[in-house]
Amino acid sequence: MQQRPLGRTDLRVSRICLGTMTFGEQNTEAEAHEQLDRAVERGVNFLDAAELYPIPPKAETQGRTEAYIASWLRARGNRDRMVIATKVVGRSTSTWFRADGSEPRLDRRNVIEAVEGSLKRLGIDCIDLYQIHWPDRPTTGFGSVPTRWKTPDPVLDEVAIEETADVFQDLVRDGKIRHAGLSNESAWGTMRWLTLADAGRAPRMASIQNAYNLLNRTFETAQAEIAVREGVGLLAYSPLAQGYLTGKYAGGALPAGSRKALFDRLQRYEKHGTAEAVDAYVALAREFGLAPATFANAFVLAQDFVTASIIGATTMAQLDECLAAEDVAWTAEMQDAVDGVHQRVGNPAP
Repeated sequence: MQQRPLGRTDLRVSRICLGTMTFGEQNTEAEAHEQLDRAVERGVNFLDAAELYPIPPKAETQGRTEAYIASWLRARGNRDRMVIATKVVGRSTSTWFRADGSEPRLDRRNVIEAVEGSLKRLGIDCIDLYQIHWPDRPTTGFGSVPTRWKTPDPVLDEVAIEETADVFQDLVRDGKIRHAGLSNESAWGTMRWLTLADAGRAPRMASIQNAYNLLNRTFETAQAEIAVREGVGLLAYSPLAQGYLTGKYAGGALPAGSRKALFDRLQRYEKHGTAEAVDAYVALAREFGLAPATFANAFVLAQDFVTASIIGATTMAQLDECLAAEDVAWTAEMQDAVDGVHQRVGNPAP
């Protein structure tokens, strides 16, 4: 599998990253290990987790994902060949993440507790890429404002980026983390972090993990140029729009065992116009003789601002369809066809 530099670091990562948020909820430990083995067999060396996982987040399962990765690393003895990424939660009202039951923030106490917890659960001495899952400040992330900017209500006790940056500097210095990354961040937030890094006040962000798929190409508007010019490549999550781009929910279908059937948490990809857009992209994939999941993942891999596409699956068949994107020779004809649909449907599910 092709590898790409992780930002301006000395790490090289497979251009497909295995997302693990189903481990511990929809996937058992044995199933998680099976997925990990298959991904590595296909050349994947990059794993993405979070202290939040598995999804949906809840107190009784929190941390299982990292624990399942740890048991696999111990069993296979391959820690030195893997690039392990995980995340600290941003500002949240969920109080089960911290030992004292307080609401998580991105201040020193919270970040230190979070990183120590992840290191223990993962069974490793150093995290290769430690990411801020979402900012402390109010933002319009997670598709909350789909069509326009709306200034969020201010929060008087917002933790400044500068304060979080100080903690991350210390984590790098102390060898707890090798590199830092962002997630669900805006163009402004990314540049603010880079400005602090240039002034020697923050580690340089190596990547940004935001949603990017055929239904949501908003990253291209402002952040793609930052990714290329500043070496902060995109780790694209939700390349299948939480499964919608496979076509499995077409016509109102609700497959047994699907994420929608189990949790009904897919509203981000159920906005006005998304059904028509999905139908168009699924039809396009079939015109090119590809499974819709493979086609959608291949589109993400083909974009030059993408460092890696974070795939996720609950079955081995799904995993294989996603991994097959590595073998697709993305053509100008495919890109033109996708862009033609995009001109008509836009970004219905940002």
